[in-house]
Amino acid sequence: MTLPAELLTQATALAPQLTAWRRTLHAHPELGFQEVNTARLVVKELEALGIETQSQVGKTGVVGHLGSGAPVVAIRADMDALPIHEANEVPYRSQTPGVMHACGHDAHTAILLGVARLLTALPDRPAGEVRFLFQPSEESADAENKSGAQRMIDDQALAGVDAVIALHVDSNLPSGQLSVGDGYTSANEDSFEIWLHGTGGHGAFPHQGIDPTFILAQLLNALHGIRARRIDPTKAAALSIGRIQAGTVANVIPHQVYLNGTMRSFEDGVRQQLRSELSQALELSRVLGGDYTLALRHGYPAMYNDPDVVRLIRVATRDLVGAQALVPATPMMGAEDFSYMSRLAPGAMFMLGARKDATERPHHTPIFDIDESVLPLGAAVLADVACRLLRQKAS
Repeated sequence: MTLPAELLTQATALAPQLTAWRRTLHAHPELGFQEVNTARLVVKELEALGIETQSQVGKTGVVGHLGSGAPVVAIRADMDALPIHEANEVPYRSQTPGVMHACGHDAHTAILLGVARLLTALPDRPAGEVRFLFQPSEESADAENKSGAQRMIDDQALAGVDAVIALHVDSNLPSGQLSVGDGYTSANEDSFEIWLHGTGGHGAFPHQGIDPTFILAQLLNALHGIRARRIDPTKAAALSIGRIQAGTVANVIPHQVYLNGTMRSFEDGVRQQLRSELSQALELSRVLGGDYTLALRHGYPAMYNDPDVVRLIRVATRDLVGAQALVPATPMMGAEDFSYMSRLAPGAMFMLGARKDATERPHHTPIFDIDESVLPLGAAVLADVACRLLRQKAS
């Protein structure tokens, strides 16, 4: 059986190719459900390895099949970029104005191509199928409010899958460290739009109409009080308002106020309570003589990491680079659509530390960048865990 040290050596030998793939993708980013050239590159590389491929899965996704029969272990990488104009002055800077790989999906795609190379060349790869899921549009949803993961699931990309794994680079975590936790690790996400309706009127005669800004003032306390006074304090939850718009001039009371915000939670029961408490709080506008319209968009569910899959990731990491590479993980209130996949089959996502330098380079910012030297480690861990899962599921 190929030892972890041998696998890591083989992955390290792929470093120049992994970096070249990542830089090509970084220089030519594509937004969600527009990843045509990215998918073309993926298909070309998979077919060169003799891997059976399917294109246009989930609109612009690619699925690769290595091996056949049961068990089936899937590995997912997202491919889409963000509508951000890159500020980095690097040779591989985005050549598409206003579009940038500002979350590391270029690295994820390159790493998964590396995993395909490693497993194709592995002489003692366990029996079964490894399914490579190159997913579009993790960052956004289509007109029907479906993300890339949902579209791939609709197209049967996860049919028959016994386990599914993924990684995410972390520009804040020191390079070479891995963080993985079991249970809920990212949040349920719902966004809302609210229109508070009044009558408007002359600013000098407020008594002659219904002022929606007055309603807003009372409502803000009620909305922020949901987390403080309506949700069990032992449960995680957040409700934030990111946008408020009202009026155009000083002496005209507007007829409407617009609010836009987000709600986060881990447990599905808390998620439903947030939704119902939001609607109940908005009834205050009617008590005060106005009215409201609520548009609630259901976002990604909380991501659940299966404890047994997490255990294998930790064991693989220890065997590859030592226990010192593992750092404690804490749940985050961010959202991730891998959650749809890990709800269909036991799965887990781990964070791969990729801090580039002393500069803070947060995700979703114009200066985001990573330390490319960690790409081989990501490929080795995914390949090793996939083999362990195939052997485990077969037994």
